Amino acid sequence: MPHGGARNRSGPSKDPDSFTSARRGFSLTALPAEGYRGVPPYFPLVLDARLAKREAELWKWAWQTPQACAWAREPWRWHAVAMWVRTAAVCETAAATAADKSSLHRFADQIGLTPAGLKENGWKIAADELAQKRSDASAAPPRPSTRDRMKVVAGGDGA
Repeated sequence: MPHGGARNRSGPSKDPDSFTSARRGFSLTALPAEGYRGVPPYFPLVLDARLAKREAELWKWAWQTPQACAWAREPWRWHAVAMWVRTAAVCETAAATAADKSSLHRFADQIGLTPAGLKENGWKIAADELAQKRSDASAAPPRPSTRDRMKVVAGGDGA
C-alpha cells in the first residue's frame, strides 16, 4: 500500500542555480522590487464592521508588494489574499487565538508573503539595480581631483 506522496516542502528545496534545476527547466519568476503599481481589485469578502478600516489598509498595502504583480495575473488567488488580510486584522486584536495566528502564517505562505512562500510559488524579488547604484553612488566618498592629489616637493627641480 503506497504511503503519502510528494508534499509541500518535503525533501531538499529546489535550487534555481543548480544544473539539475536548469535541466528540468526550473527557474524562479522575478517580481519587480518596486512592487505593483496597478489599481487593487475590489475586496472580495463581506466587510466586517469592526475590522473594515484595518482591512482596507492591509488590502491597500498588500497590493503594493512585489507579490501583487503575480496576483494581478492570477485572480483565483485574490480570495486567499483577502483571507490573509482578514486574518491579519483579526490577529492584531486582543481576541486573536493561536489558531488565528497559525492560519495567518499559512495564508502568508500561500500568497508568497514569506521567504518560504516565495520559493513555493516559484517567485523571487528581483534586485532593484538602479536603486542599488543610486545608493552606492551617494554612499561613496567624493574622489579627490588630480590637483588635490598632486604633491609639492620642496626643492624639487626635477633632478
